Order: sequence, then C-alpha cells, then structure tokens
Amino acid sequence: MKALILNSGLGSRMGSLTSEHPKCMTQIIDGSDETILSRQLKLIAETDIKEVVITTGYYDEVLVEYCQSLKTGLDLTFVKNPVYDKTNYIYSIYCAREYLDDDIILMHGDLVFESEVFDMLMASPVSCMTVSSVLPLPQKDFKARIDGGMVMKVGVDIFDNAMEAQALYKLKKDDWKVWLNKIVEFCESGRTGVYAENALNELNGAANIAALDVKKLLCSEIDDKDDLAVVKARLKELEERTVYMCFSSDIIHGGHIAIIKKAQRLGKLMIGVLSDEAVASYKRMPLVPASERRIMFENIAGVYRVVEQNRLSYKEVLEEYKPSIVVHGDDWCTGFQKPIRDEVVSILASYGGRLVEYPYSSDPKYEQIDARTRSDLAMPDIRRGRLKRMLDAKGLITAMEAHDGLTGLIVENTVVYQDGGAHQFDAMWISSLCDSTAKGKPDIELVDMTSRFRTIEDITEVTTKPIIFDGDTGGKTEHFVYTVRSLERLGVSMVIIEDKTGLKKNSLFGTEVEQTQDSIENFSEKIRAGKKAQRTKEFMICARIESLILERGMEDALERAFAFVAAGADAIMIHSRKKDPSEILEFIDRFRKRDKITPIVLVPTSFNSIKEEEWKEYGANIIIYANQLMRAEVPAMRKAAETILRDHRAEECDKMLMPFKDIIRMIPAEV
Repeated sequence: MKALILNSGLGSRMGSLTSEHPKCMTQIIDGSDETILSRQLKLIAETDIKEVVITTGYYDEVLVEYCQSLKTGLDLTFVKNPVYDKTNYIYSIYCAREYLDDDIILMHGDLVFESEVFDMLMASPVSCMTVSSVLPLPQKDFKARIDGGMVMKVGVDIFDNAMEAQALYKLKKDDWKVWLNKIVEFCESGRTGVYAENALNELNGAANIAALDVKKLLCSEIDDKDDLAVVKARLKELEERTVYMCFSSDIIHGGHIAIIKKAQRLGKLMIGVLSDEAVASYKRMPLVPASERRIMFENIAGVYRVVEQNRLSYKEVLEEYKPSIVVHGDDWCTGFQKPIRDEVVSILASYGGRLVEYPYSSDPKYEQIDARTRSDLAMPDIRRGRLKRMLDAKGLITAMEAHDGLTGLIVENTVVYQDGGAHQFDAMWISSLCDSTAKGKPDIELVDMTSRFRTIEDITEVTTKPIIFDGDTGGKTEHFVYTVRSLERLGVSMVIIEDKTGLKKNSLFGTEVEQTQDSIENFSEKIRAGKKAQRTKEFMICARIESLILERGMEDALERAFAFVAAGADAIMIHSRKKDPSEILEFIDRFRKRDKITPIVLVPTSFNSIKEEEWKEYGANIIIYANQLMRAEVPAMRKAAETILRDHRAEECDKMLMPFKDIIRMIPAEV
C-alpha cells in the first residue's frame, strides 16, 4: 500500500501564510513545529505504509527540502505538476500515475484529521471515503451522495441524499484502477481543470467506494484563515482530552506498546493498573505485584498518569476521572467481559465520553510469552509465595481438594463466569483423607510421606496454583522439620498440622473413637521447630485445633489458638463437625478481638450453608473444600459400573460419560 498526498495547489486563500511556502507547511499547533503535512506524514509513518507519493507545484523546492528535513523514515517520491497554476489536482494524479499501481491512501494536502479517523480508514477492509452523517452540509465544499452505504457521487453541488465529505480515501488496487483509468481518460481529452471526483462521478459507483462515517471526529480541510482557526481550536481540545486504558499484564510486550501508542494519539493517556486482587479474581495471581506493574507503566514515555483500578468494573475510575475516551480491544464485545463493557458504555454516555475499540489480534510470539509466564508460575520458588501474596491481596481465598493430576487440572482450569467476572479456585488442598482414599487405604497416616510427595509432584507437573498440604499430626517433631524442608523444595505454600498424638483417626469420627489431643507445650514446640527449620520466608505453617471436634470446649480452643500463634504459627485452622456454624462464628469473633491479623482457615464440610463472602465479613481468610471432588467421582463411577453390569453392555452408560477426547483436551500438550 502507498499513500498519495496532493500538494500542487496555490493556497491563495490563506493570504500571507502561504507567501513563502505551500499551504501544507502551515503551522497548526501554536508553540509547536507541527504542520498539516508533518502531521499527515507522522500518522502514515505509524502504519505499515512505507512509500508516499507527494505531488508538488507551488514552491516545489521548498516543499521537497522540508519533507526531507522531517526524517520520517518513509520512502518519499515527489512528482511535480508542471502546470499546477493552470490545472486542478486531477492532472497532478495523472502526472503521478506510473507510481500508483497499488492499494492507495489518497488525501488532499490541506486535510487535518485525528488519528482515530486514520485508524478507521486503515482498518477498513474495502475501499472507502470519509463522510460525516452528523455535520451540517457545507455550501461550498464536498458532499457525497450515498446509496446503500456506497458513495455514488462527490461534488460541491450535491445536496440530495448527501453527507458532508472530505477527500480522504482508502482505495483497493482494483477499485483504484477503475477510477485512475477514468482520470487518465479525462486528462488525455483535455479535461484537466476539474476535480478528480468529476471522473469518479461518471463511473456511477463502479469504483466500489463505501462511505466511512467518522461523525464528529476531526476531519477538516483548511481553505482559509478561518478554517485554520477552527482546526487549531479542535487540535487543542484533542491535546487536553484524557484517554483511559486498563492493564493486568505482568510483562509489557510489543503488542501492548502498539496499542499504547494508538491510545496516546487520541489524547493524554491515563493507564489503570488492575489490582492483584482483581487480576486474581478472573485469571491468576500476577507474577509482578501491582505496585511494580504501576512503576513499569509510569516509565513509558508519553503516559500522562497511572492509577490503580481495584475492581474489574471500571465504574469507580470512570466516575472519579471522567476520561473523554476509554480504549480497549474488541475481544470484550462477547463473553464474560461483555457486562463490564456494557457498564463502561453506559457510564461514558452519561457524561459524553466514548469507547474506542481496536481489533484484537493474537500473535504467536505473544502467546509464547504467555505460555512461558504460565511455566514460571509452576516453578516451586514462584508457586510457594503466591498463597501469602493472594491472602494479602484478596483477604479471602478458596482451595479445592485435588488427589491426582487430573483432579489438579480440574481445580486449575474450572472457571464460572458471573456478573462480568470470572470465579475460580485460588489454591489446591492435598488432603491425607482423599490421598489415602484414592489409594484404597484408611486415613491413619498409613500412606507415608514419600508416597504423598509423589502425589504433590503429579499435581505440580500439570498445574500452577498454590498448594496447601494436609500434614496430619506432623509426626514426630524430629521428622516434621524434614517434612517442612521437603514441602518447601516441592513448592508447597502451606502445611496444616493438627494438635493430636498417636495413630491418627480422621476427625469425622469425633469422639466415637479414642483420640488424644497433644499438649499445648508439645505442639507449640513442634511449631517452633518447623518454623526454625524452614528456609524460605513465604512458607506457612498452620496449626489445626481439634478442641471443638473433641468437645473440649471453646476456652480450650482459644487458649490453644493464642499459644500456637505465639509459638510462630502463620495461621489457625478451627474445625467442627456440627452443621450449625454458631461455634465457629463464636471462635472467630472472640479470636479476632485479640488477633486481627493471623489468617483463619476453615473447612466448612458440615457447616456449609454460609457463603464465602459472608465468611470474609466474619473474619475468615481461607476456605477449603476438602473432599467434594472425591465424593463426586465415587458415586458417578459406581453408577457407571452398575449400569454396565445391569445392561450387559456399555451403550446405556455412554450418555452418563464425558467423551474421552474432551478429557484429553484438559491435559496440557507439553506434558
């Protein structure tokens, strides 16, 4: 594609402003060197266009020297119209015809337009001309007769079915050839004193030029000093208007820079950095915290201001700053983000702002960057610290049990879209109960740590989310210190150990079986030994208190909780078998009166009526869904087996089953 800029005219109506140079060199921003032509060439240089043909005439040498001084990096070809003072620009096109065998961007040299207009023009898949459906029809300037969205005729005297029009075109090669041939015909028959559009009008729409409606966007020619004053005022408005974009990115790559540059051309660019909590709510905890991501954007040249956006919703930011324009990719026109987009459009409309959307394109090299980022998330040193960061960012996180690689993938990838947001589990719980059950063995610490570590490895090989590990009683203190170091090395974020001794009996049995609770002193010593043994600051040890399970009372539970925190526990887990959550709520209330910081972990298997948001308000921080996947898969598998036995074939069973190809698609290709 090439650009053709017509600059052969005299510009006599500009008076003294064109006494020493052509009109296209007129300054259009006070206090700046920007001219009509330098603005045009700058916008062209920011596209894929490399070649520009410029017709010259009046002050030919001055114009050539000026263009070369701009150092745009464009390949400029100058074609002089030798009879510029006796012909119209139709003849200038004729003179340049040998350079125009390509798709063409055609513009008059006195035309000033904002970058958004040029972006719309470049994005058009068909030949088009800029028109406005909202501006009044001018008396002495171009108007276009439109029929079915197509430009049929262009001229000064056209008023019926017409729109205001400007000589800014995108012309596909075949369509341009039709028009150019007619221009050649006109000029070779001596009709050189007319507009090029006179030749276009004789084609009766055969050039296939669509109307590109730019509405109120700046796209104006400068014929005289009054026009210049109007354009200068509009450009000043454009410089002062604010443009808002929001990013969640950990890494800034070329695609981000490209859209940032587009947005900067629309006005003063304000960038919103999505908070860690907001990012984690719909995809994953970012590798780079919001404070550092903010610094990245603050150091991009031309960024006017950087603010933090604390929610996926733009409402708070838009109502506070009222940007003139919000910029976004068009990928949110459908899918779970559509309600967010609809809200943005509504708020912008309330104060006269507008939304600018650029086509979303996926580039393989950027997808590779994202894939590498996901790989980094799976690395032990990065995975281990993300639980603590998520707690700091969100206040409450959720974990779902996983007992093998496949259930790990389910926890990793299951997302529910609601109210313009995405909801997913934050972490994985590797339970001794489910791990033992998956191996068909009782939950009495029969499955040794070597086997349980193998489960961790199976899960970490195919997932990225933080892991909370069920450490049962922790075993002997001398053994627990090595367990801590092994878990750290594997990338586990937290181990939960319970204050019981002897052969472990699952808490589901409560007082039905004999269970011995460890003394506060002994268990505190185990916590201290574990904390002393750990080698990373991110790893967390959580003390699980069995007092309510064993019916030892609230006072005992609270005494233990405060003692274990004093011993170094990073979190406290309180458990109950009762369906009534009242004793859990009492514990949280009384604990929080003395300790407002230490995270509280809950496993609401029996007391399951309270929603996560309510638990957060009460003061809980981690909600673990400890065995739901295991309990879901056993009845499903049993029913499938019974169906085959009953019907002596698999046909009836098939309707209950997920196609295996869909299961395979869950498994990462690189595994």
